Amino acid sequence: MSLTTLCYIEQDGKYLMMHRIKKKNDINQEKWIGIGGHFEPDESPEECLLREALEETGLTLTSYRFRGLVTFLSDKWQTEYMCLYTADGFEGTLTDCNEGELVWVDKEEVMNLNLWEGDKIFFRLLNENAPFFSLKLRYEGETLVEAVLDGKSLLR
Repeated sequence: MSLTTLCYIEQDGKYLMMHRIKKKNDINQEKWIGIGGHFEPDESPEECLLREALEETGLTLTSYRFRGLVTFLSDKWQTEYMCLYTADGFEGTLTDCNEGELVWVDKEEVMNLNLWEGDKIFFRLLNENAPFFSLKLRYEGETLVEAVLDGKSLLR
């Protein structure tokens, strides 16, 4: 089991997105995702979020919100529990990231990017300002075969 955070930093109608093109053997190769990563021993979700944001972007988050818990299941990787955040306040200067290219993307354009299918579900929830949610996503390879939101199936 893996514990991770993922955050979408917002500014001027845009999300800070990472195009994963730099890391070798990357499960997210060529995909567009947010920033974040794996918990270190004894970290809380917020400590992980703040550390990963600083490491990957050079930014110190000053305002953020825990939006949901996403459970990823797959026939190709171990189960992952991801704490999903958005942030709308930060300090510092954006730096280069060794895992991918950081790009500010208009929120209206995000769905046109090369995203995981399940990510499109939680982007919809974020854009609708949905209350805190639990989303289970099960993949076979790169194909989304199950999506369950707050205990109710989304795929029929």
